[in-house]
Amino acid sequence: MALGPSENLAKTKSQWHIGSWGNPYEGGGRPGKGVVSYALSPNRQRPMAMFISKGFWNVMRRSRNQVLYFIPPLVLAYGTMQWAIERNEFLNSKTGRALYGDEEE
Repeated sequence: MALGPSENLAKTKSQWHIGSWGNPYEGGGRPGKGVVSYALSPNRQRPMAMFISKGFWNVMRRSRNQVLYFIPPLVLAYGTMQWAIERNEFLNSKTGRALYGDEEE
């Protein structure tokens, strides 16, 4: 049994038994000074617990709210690229060089 400093029954030089291999909780001794323990909530321990049933619909809801911010710039960029490709092919063709070949940029 671990004896405290106020008890005068302690016959050994060290008055607290720290347990085997330095574990203060095993031998009944006092815990170490400044020891902090942390715990995680069940949601943090199992982040994918409800993903199959609720995760897909959450992704759909959040994507639906963002579609007007994402699709119009994408369509505009695609249209601009298609126009640029067609314009480049025209300017490098025989008719394009005939029309605009004498102009220097």
